[in-house]
Amino acid sequence: MKKIPSKKVTPTPPKFNMIWVYIAIIAGFFALNFLYSGGGTKEITYEKFEQEMLLPGDVQKIVALKNGSIYEVEVYIKPEKLKDDPKYKDIAPADNKIGLSSSQGPQYVFTEGSADILSQKLNESQAQLPEGTPKLSPQWGEKTNPWGSIISFILPLIIIIAIWMFLMRRMGSGGAGGGQIFNIGKSKAQLFDKESQINITFNDVAGLEEAKTEVMEIVDFLKNPKKYTDLGGKIPKGALLVGPPGTGKTLLAKAVAGEAQVPFFSLSGSDFVEMFVGVGASRVRDLFKQAKEKAPCIIFIDEIDAIGRARGKNSVMGGNDERENTLNQLLVEMDGFGTNLGVIILAATNRLDVLDQALLRPGRFDRQISIDKPDLIGREHIFNVHLKPIKLAEEVDAKKLSAQTPGFAGAEIANVCNEAALIAARKGKPAVDMQDFQDAIDRVIGGLEKKNKIISPEEKKIVAYHEAGHAIAGWFLEHADPLVKVSIVPRGVAALGYAQYLPKEQFLYTTEQLIDSMCMTMGGRVAEDITFGRISTGAQNDLERITKLAYAMTAVYGMNDKVGNVSFNDSSGESQFQKPYSDQTAQLIDEEVRVLIAAVYDRTKQLLLENQQGLIKIAEKLLEKEILFQADLEEILGKRPFANRTTYDEFVNGGADGGGVPQTELPLPPLPEQSSKPEYDSSPINKEEN
Repeated sequence: MKKIPSKKVTPTPPKFNMIWVYIAIIAGFFALNFLYSGGGTKEITYEKFEQEMLLPGDVQKIVALKNGSIYEVEVYIKPEKLKDDPKYKDIAPADNKIGLSSSQGPQYVFTEGSADILSQKLNESQAQLPEGTPKLSPQWGEKTNPWGSIISFILPLIIIIAIWMFLMRRMGSGGAGGGQIFNIGKSKAQLFDKESQINITFNDVAGLEEAKTEVMEIVDFLKNPKKYTDLGGKIPKGALLVGPPGTGKTLLAKAVAGEAQVPFFSLSGSDFVEMFVGVGASRVRDLFKQAKEKAPCIIFIDEIDAIGRARGKNSVMGGNDERENTLNQLLVEMDGFGTNLGVIILAATNRLDVLDQALLRPGRFDRQISIDKPDLIGREHIFNVHLKPIKLAEEVDAKKLSAQTPGFAGAEIANVCNEAALIAARKGKPAVDMQDFQDAIDRVIGGLEKKNKIISPEEKKIVAYHEAGHAIAGWFLEHADPLVKVSIVPRGVAALGYAQYLPKEQFLYTTEQLIDSMCMTMGGRVAEDITFGRISTGAQNDLERITKLAYAMTAVYGMNDKVGNVSFNDSSGESQFQKPYSDQTAQLIDEEVRVLIAAVYDRTKQLLLENQQGLIKIAEKLLEKEILFQADLEEILGKRPFANRTTYDEFVNGGADGGGVPQTELPLPPLPEQSSKPEYDSSPINKEEN
């Protein structure tokens, strides 16, 4: 068998840290300054100099150097005394350690205030010497240290330069190529290739079948380009994933990275934004340069609205907008004079309305893939994905859970599954059952239960009648959403009670359906009025929803005879600072909204007066049990007088496929507050619905 030679691996040299160089330079200058400023000289007093050195005759010479207003007197000891006299052994260790011998001196130094005082002291001291002993006279001079003046000038400059270089290295640490200041314009994109592949596939993405089909076709373009180019087709330049938060846009992009088997560059829109002018455009150029070298490949830009906002808006006079420069460069790279063969760009945003139109034209983002909140079947698939790692009881049914969570996005479903597991673990259960999921849904919808919240009996009675009013109105209105349960247990920050409904999943609403919905929402305020003869602040959130819906019916959906079949909805956002209608029309809209709400109030009041005995029974039952379900209402009020089946019943027990209405995109804006979220009764503190 032929032996295959092993590939020689060259070891990577360790990175050289410049910080230690800076420290060594500074330490060297300090050492020189210490050396040449007499760092090896011992300081003494004149009395010690006189008694131990001058009178015994050990002094070779004295040098007095003027240093400012004082004199530094250097004392040189005779070499033979340094060698033989044991009292000088304390300066012997200094020999040959810094390149100088201690015998060269000076060995000692002391200071005096003036030359006259020094001369007088020396004369008085040497008068004690025996007759004939030669007397010493000081050698006078000026104190000089050339290294000190040089260091005092150069050292601050070196320290400033070192600090500046250190800061520049830190500021450019995110760039490619080692984090130098010169690499600050490099792209921050993270590259995933065959060696660093993401372990997420399309099987992990549930509830996005149409979006997966579109994205899988892009992946197929890259894997089998000849299949399409033989027929004259061109690979699309880009795809824009658009949808509300939590619907799985980034998860779908991760699945593309796991399935594509081609290099995948991932970064966010904010990675292009920097404090330096021109850095964003430079990073775009560097990103596409790397992509061309790795082609065919995919670039994914998350939250592209950070750099893709429409140009010319909110600009400052005379200012330079770095985001616009970055966007201009991105437009040129995507479909400019040059060509990017084999480079496909994926981007995600939940703010399609703010993007520049040049980004959305064909040739750049050729495909705009809508990722909406999942329907019944989609939610069931998402539940099946998130229930896999959880230890479940036999009774847990993903189909029932999906029917009980209308309007939930994928992130909210994942949160429900996680909360259910935590609740079951908190209770010490061996498996997660349906009751845990019910509690988790309540917690996600209504917030954490406030068991220790102190509420007076009078307030609790008001909340009970308020919620009973909602229940009665919804029970006896044909087009109202069916009630699931009503509770007066405080939840969240300011919710004293709530009613949970299962709205029918539909896209088109008639005038009768909207008015019935308003009457059901008004039921709480009317119940307080007819029961106590006064009203409270608990209906603040209800009135807010009713007002929004009334204005939408009058000014957006054309459901008012006097205003007419007109719509003043500004979907483009061009009339932000002025109304698209006259003052007379605005007055007419306000009048018609008040008339509509007054009619809704009167209708609801008549309905509750006709069923006042049932209202009282439900309220008293709520005060007793705190939570009532649909079965409890049937026991008190009898069967609901309308035979239409709910979405839950159709989907769980068979019949329709869950919707009944084909899922087509509604051209009108979404109805205000039409979701699975229950209506909340806020406390006297004004609090928005969670």
